[in-house]
Amino acid sequence: MSHLRCVVSLREAPVTDVPGAAAPRRTGGGEETMVVEWWYLAKGVREVPEPVATPFIWTGAYAGAFVLVTLLDLLGALDRTGIALAALSVLAALLGMRGRFVAAPGTALLCWMLLNVSATHPIGEVSWAGHRDPEWITCLLAAALVGTTAGRVLHARAAYRRVSPYDGTG
Repeated sequence: MSHLRCVVSLREAPVTDVPGAAAPRRTGGGEETMVVEWWYLAKGVREVPEPVATPFIWTGAYAGAFVLVTLLDLLGALDRTGIALAALSVLAALLGMRGRFVAAPGTALLCWMLLNVSATHPIGEVSWAGHRDPEWITCLLAAALVGTTAGRVLHARAAYRRVSPYDGTG
């Protein structure tokens, strides 16, 4: 479905000869007139924006997780790892909205490593607790995948709904 848009602009009037005059006279020189143009607007499908490159997403995951874990440590909230896991899950989802699907596992792994090294005992060592770590990795991976899916859907909808001028060629 196309719509019309009115564009009003001021232009200099064209200089024309006056027919039937004894001497050629020119009119319209230097005058400005209002010109109304009608343009067709078409709702067309546009490209979905390209996601951010995977290394940038992973850099953001590492830096963001480091800042979050440090901030939570300063606030004394690392004693409750559920808060840290929720904060890192939100970070993974936000990064996923701008990233590719292939970046999601690395994002989840980087967030988990900083959570594991900084927020659990013994601090400074990577450890594996069979009862909690698979759940944490799954939660972080799900958050990154949900964020990536939501980002792709939102970008596709925005690209579909953009309005562009119709130039009559297609």
